[in-house]
Amino acid sequence: MDKLTLKLKGMSCASCANNIEQAIQAVPGVETCNVNFGIEQATINYDSQKTSLEEIQKAVTKAGYTAIPLEKVREVDEITANRQEQQDLTRKVIFGAVVSIILVIGSVPAMTGLQIPFIPLWLHHPWLQLLLTTPVMFWCGQSFFTGAWKATKRHTADMNALIALGTGAAYLYSLFSTIFPKLLMQSSDHAMSGDMYYETAAVVITLILLGRLLEDRAKGQTSDAIRKLMGLQAKTARVIRAGKEIDLPIAEVEVGEVILVRPGEKIPVDGEVIEGTSTIDESMVTGESVAVKKQAGDEVIGATINKTGSFKFRASRVGKDTFLAQIVQLVQQAQGAKAPIQRLADQVTGWFVPVVMAIAIATFVIWFDLMGNPTMALITTVGVLIIACPCALGLATPTAVMVGTGKGAENGILIKGADSLELAHQIKTIVLDKTGTLTQGKPTVTDFVTVQGTANGNEIKLLQLAAAVERNSEHPLAEAVVQYAQSQQVTFGEAQKFEAVAGSGVEGMVADRWVQIGTQRWFEELGINTDVDTLSAQSLQTYKNLWEAAGKTVVWIAVDGEVQGLIAIADALKPSSEVAVKALQRLGLEVVMLTGDNRQTADAIAHQVGITRVFAEVRPDQKAAIIQSLQTQQRSRSIVAMVGDGINDAPALAQAHVGIAIGTGTDVAIAASDITLISGDLKGIVTAIELSRATMQNIRQNLFFAFIYNVVGIPIAAGILFPFFGWLLNPMLAGAAMALSSVSVVTNALRLRNFQPATNR
Repeated sequence: MDKLTLKLKGMSCASCANNIEQAIQAVPGVETCNVNFGIEQATINYDSQKTSLEEIQKAVTKAGYTAIPLEKVREVDEITANRQEQQDLTRKVIFGAVVSIILVIGSVPAMTGLQIPFIPLWLHHPWLQLLLTTPVMFWCGQSFFTGAWKATKRHTADMNALIALGTGAAYLYSLFSTIFPKLLMQSSDHAMSGDMYYETAAVVITLILLGRLLEDRAKGQTSDAIRKLMGLQAKTARVIRAGKEIDLPIAEVEVGEVILVRPGEKIPVDGEVIEGTSTIDESMVTGESVAVKKQAGDEVIGATINKTGSFKFRASRVGKDTFLAQIVQLVQQAQGAKAPIQRLADQVTGWFVPVVMAIAIATFVIWFDLMGNPTMALITTVGVLIIACPCALGLATPTAVMVGTGKGAENGILIKGADSLELAHQIKTIVLDKTGTLTQGKPTVTDFVTVQGTANGNEIKLLQLAAAVERNSEHPLAEAVVQYAQSQQVTFGEAQKFEAVAGSGVEGMVADRWVQIGTQRWFEELGINTDVDTLSAQSLQTYKNLWEAAGKTVVWIAVDGEVQGLIAIADALKPSSEVAVKALQRLGLEVVMLTGDNRQTADAIAHQVGITRVFAEVRPDQKAAIIQSLQTQQRSRSIVAMVGDGINDAPALAQAHVGIAIGTGTDVAIAASDITLISGDLKGIVTAIELSRATMQNIRQNLFFAFIYNVVGIPIAAGILFPFFGWLLNPMLAGAAMALSSVSVVTNALRLRNFQPATNR
């Protein structure tokens, strides 16, 4: 399946989003389609063998809208177009407001029955009001009528239809009363009055336009996070070509080129330092406030700021492949996705307009036919049509998701989809990998003992054999052994017939000797005797127990089937691990540790951070099964999350309801996860869960407000309170309420921009 993101034009309400979604879904070959009304985008998965971009665009055009591939939308053009639209809308609001004020002032004597000296009677003259109202109707309100006409042609109805019917009815009734006043003079209970409602039509259109203007401005603020991220990028790079320094736009930088960065400058693209040292502020992409020291061999990230020294680096990723570009893409995808909680709102929106029209018709019939009051019939019908608002329902979820995912990116947390954001707040059990997650993932050798002692260079010889085999492995423990051998000035050769046994160890032939390095459990499975004493008569088991009690990992070494020594390797805890674990527990989560390390070492590490439930000596292929078992247990049936950083964690991350990858880990783990912590700081887990809870609370508030607004507002507009209290909702107030409903939802979503993690408060 190919994935496509389209920028949509012409949408005016959530019903439009539903219409587009249905039109695209009807195209053969389209598997899924999500239309986000908040950011006016459609995300589509389709089979390119069965359909094409052109066919999908045709379907959108036929539905009455415009669709452009997102990558072809230039940000500058988009900003310019939005600015022009807002300026046009502002002009219409100002004109409508001035006319509406004149009309309302002129109508006060007629509405109150009082003669007010400073309001001349001619200001309420029907022909003057018609002259003033007409441009408001057909210039200011043009979009409502053209939108309603387009919807009618495609046999659907949207918000434009409700507004056009409501204001149109008030205008046409007033027009008829102006042209044929005698026909509408009240002479019996069933006759129609000659009242005018020009001010109602004008004020309603003006208020709705004002609401749309405020809504557009507020919606624009929900995309601030994306704009901030894109604004981080440097504009130029100082490239060294043919021995000369040349300033080039970053779009012209090629992979492999050498770039010079001076203090205070932004790093233009991703790369690897080849000369010089410096400290770099990576907070804008990782959320980590402490500057990081960089030297030859270290990676640097584009858009981060060089603080102290000058250095040269070789570009490794440019353009869309840079780390920042990928972050922007992931955040855009997340903002374009639909949260499961949105489904109910979508279902309601789908039949909202037809139901409102049915209610409006019923309201008119009841007041006109049964109650014999044509004036009330008109006022209540117009009120029902105007006050109904599916826009608030359509905006309730996407606006909160946009702000929430953007806020996550600001804090170094990449949330890949709205479903992940929603699931995270329901997590009950969180499983943490040990190496590279709780610990720094940079183990070092702390102790080394051989059976034969140090005489005759036995220790050096054994270390040569072990390092020759371990250099073929990418495991952090193997790297620690190799680095230790190098620090001892030990030279070692190549291993033949190398093989890594997942979760157990490695083996290979070195100088005609078969060398095996791994866990005690593996050795016992192979039938190798581990109950061995050293020359000092102290058993290897004694060393093992002492080291493991100190939280160290013990690696066994066997040569030609006989144990020859032990190596103790320690991996220091991350400074944030204990704080993060306690914070997760305060959130009511059960924290579990999962590791391939032995029981004693695992328990020692768990004790240091305050974890009581530990799964130790778990092979990589067993990790996913452990997660699955936790998911089926009654007490953690809700949601289980897994946090890991290695290739062997990928299956478990995929199995978990929510997979959280440490950004400093492997690409495979990050690809398999739902949430990525860019900096590797475990406090990011706490922030992600808190952000999820805050976002879901915001969404529920928005949905409640949107639902309750319509549930309460429509019956009041229909006149349900009139028989009891004699109170009727003026259509102008209905228009104001309708305009404010969407603005209120978006404004509430924007409160998430003030979110602060508990660890920062």
